[in-house]
Amino acid sequence: MVYLDNAATSWPKPEAVYSSVNRFMKTCCANPGRSAHQMARVSSNIIMKTREALASLFNIPNPLDIAFTANATHALNMAIQGVLRQGDHVVTTVMEHNSVLRPLWHLKHKGLIDYSIVMPYDSCGNVSPGSIAGAIRPNTRLIVLSSASNVTGTILPYKEVGEIAAEKGILFLVDAAQGSGVLNFDVQAMNISLLAFPGHKGLMGPQGTGGLYVAPGVEMRPVLFGGTGSRSFETIHPEFMPDVVEAGTLNSPGIAGLGAGVQWLMDVGLERIREKKKLLLESFFGAMDHIPSVRIYSERDAGKNSGIISLIIPGMDSSDIGNILDKKYGIAVRSGFHCAPLAHEALGTMKTGLVRISPGYFNAVQEMEYAAMAIRQITGGR
Repeated sequence: MVYLDNAATSWPKPEAVYSSVNRFMKTCCANPGRSAHQMARVSSNIIMKTREALASLFNIPNPLDIAFTANATHALNMAIQGVLRQGDHVVTTVMEHNSVLRPLWHLKHKGLIDYSIVMPYDSCGNVSPGSIAGAIRPNTRLIVLSSASNVTGTILPYKEVGEIAAEKGILFLVDAAQGSGVLNFDVQAMNISLLAFPGHKGLMGPQGTGGLYVAPGVEMRPVLFGGTGSRSFETIHPEFMPDVVEAGTLNSPGIAGLGAGVQWLMDVGLERIREKKKLLLESFFGAMDHIPSVRIYSERDAGKNSGIISLIIPGMDSSDIGNILDKKYGIAVRSGFHCAPLAHEALGTMKTGLVRISPGYFNAVQEMEYAAMAIRQITGGR
């Protein structure tokens, strides 16, 4: 199997991730932050070390401003529903995932908020910072933007939008699902108020892990209520980080694996990660230059692409292409609509969907050339 579905979940993981999960389960799988015995203390220490690794990666001064979640969807819901109040307005884009669009629609449907959606200006899904600035209203409280599109891989202008948000005094939530582990994030320099990230993609952790950074001074309302190990005699759920988000027992084995993934990532270095993705993208694009019947919706310039190649063969449905790649060639990709319906409407691919090819650090150039060869054969002279 040639695995090219890393935008969904990275695979394989670094060996340290597997060993960290197994070691945690066998030696110290007690409940962190609840009991005072040795195993619980070891668990708490591992959780804290993962917070510290993430804080270092994202330049977060206080590791306790990071709360662990089950995934980026969980983090985005906590952020959106936690900071918005009745009468607020939100600015976002059509390139967002349903984990942004659905909670916003839910709040609007209840009559609590309103939002504006900015359109892209080209077939790769690029969005203008000026268009986002132009959508701001007097009651705009929040801007929500993906760091990179999960449909096309296009890197969106999160740095420039952070400057706009800071100038206007508006909260800025970044969905780093397709950026963490590839792009640089500095929450202080980039004026990021809230950063939502999954653990199982570019950060190389297990599924069931993710997190939410909340900047100091951002007022968060709890969405999930329960035990936190703190202020147990108070009926009111704590509103300080990370307890305001972390109700219930954490996925400690997964977080141990996430910590190992983040450490591996920092040891390798983001620059080296980007160089490898650049090599893989260029290998594929180079092999596809003479196939005009394939329509590509991703930036060829790796400096503008987080590591995704999305394409369609006119006259074919993306699911049929994905099925052929799987059954005939043993290539795993993601076909369809990628939980981003508005993006496909804007790109004009709502009938066929797109085939998303997303290589990872452990892929080889030969695998990209093999995938390009398979696509050429599937075109059948189209």
